Amino acid sequence: MQTIYELHSRATAAVAPIVQEVSPADLDLPTPCAGWNLAALLAHMIGQNHGFAVAVTGDAPPIAFSPRPFSADAYRASTHVLTKAFAAADPDRPVLLAEFGGHRLPLYTVIGAHFLDTLIHGWDVATALDGEVDYPAELAAAVLTVARQIPDGTPSFAPGLPVADGASDWERALALCGRKIR
Repeated sequence: MQTIYELHSRATAAVAPIVQEVSPADLDLPTPCAGWNLAALLAHMIGQNHGFAVAVTGDAPPIAFSPRPFSADAYRASTHVLTKAFAAADPDRPVLLAEFGGHRLPLYTVIGAHFLDTLIHGWDVATALDGEVDYPAELAAAVLTVARQIPDGTPSFAPGLPVADGASDWERALALCGRKIR
């Protein structure tokens, strides 16, 4: 069984080529994230990467999570900073995340939350580009486990949607995060 660190690393690697496909002409495209075009979504993703990196190495003020302008290099650098921070983080030190109501959470929970965010937003980017994602089954199963732990109506995601019988783990995870499957 893979650790959440390994799963997160695989998620980051799976999303990187999707983000690398974005061209400057794509930045105004709408995304599944209400009110966000592709530029806003990618700026959010970069800001989250930096914010989580700061949070796992010390207490991060809310501004640490602020969106940052997108470029392929900025995204790549943010994932590098995040991966290094997760690897160096003290697994016994609770992490303070302002976005989670100021509660201190175990490191594995924090990495799990970012794991979910990475894969869901990777799908959002692919959808904006009129593309598909083909995440490995074990990533889909793991992200479904994390998605099931999120209370419905959490401000980070749209309310959950119904799921058809026979839906895949990935389709179930998307629905739990308020994403409508095409």
